[in-house]
Amino acid sequence: MGKKSKIANYRANRAPSTQTVHALFGDKRDNHDWDPLAGCMDRRDQSYVKNVRPRSDGQKALMEAIDKHNLVLAIGPAGTGKTYLAISAAVESFEKGKVDRIILSRPAVEAGERIGFLPGDLQDKMAPYLRPLYDALNDRLGLKRLKNLIDTGEIEIAPIGYMRGRTLNNAFVVIDEAQNCTYGQIKMIVSRLGWNSTMVITGDPDQSDLLEGISGLRDMAKKLEKVEGIAVEYLRDTDIVRHPLVAKMLEVI
Repeated sequence: MGKKSKIANYRANRAPSTQTVHALFGDKRDNHDWDPLAGCMDRRDQSYVKNVRPRSDGQKALMEAIDKHNLVLAIGPAGTGKTYLAISAAVESFEKGKVDRIILSRPAVEAGERIGFLPGDLQDKMAPYLRPLYDALNDRLGLKRLKNLIDTGEIEIAPIGYMRGRTLNNAFVVIDEAQNCTYGQIKMIVSRLGWNSTMVITGDPDQSDLLEGISGLRDMAKKLEKVEGIAVEYLRDTDIVRHPLVAKMLEVI
């Protein structure tokens, strides 16, 4: 009998588990304000999360993959720290001078509801969709420095639709919620990778907000995991770092 593929192992490992799931943060956060900069998490301006350590074997493998590869796909259920670890790696690379800028991108797809037209410029319109990325950046940089880096362009918000035709050199690129991208969009995104750049694509194929069969993340992961120099990491329910109930719910829903 042949050896199971990575994807088969990933699906098998999504089975119910009795492992303890630890909360990512110890305190409660007030998220009533959608503005990512005016109301995100704590209002401390210092970089108060200096060292990020993995909470599970899956997170450890993902961190090592990001450190060793220029293109990484992080596939796993909600709450496994995919986005947070990607942002942390981006900030670390930027702080050490390995890259000149951080580029964030996420599909502007509503989760099952239409919120209509949003006011403001491009950054204002994308802000609600990029809130999770801002939260992680605020954790690592602090609110004041985050605002300054956005103003100078060292942190850039680039919608998926505006990525075509670009070559992303000397940058750390984070593509979040990639399960809401079509195969063609992901193909376009990965081909943007330039010299001295790292790209991390995160997503959960089981939580796509697109119509059935339109998401291209699962198919792209199958093809890219065969390419030398590209890492495709699969996280499991046991890697979840949210409330323990999240892992229990994902076992039955």
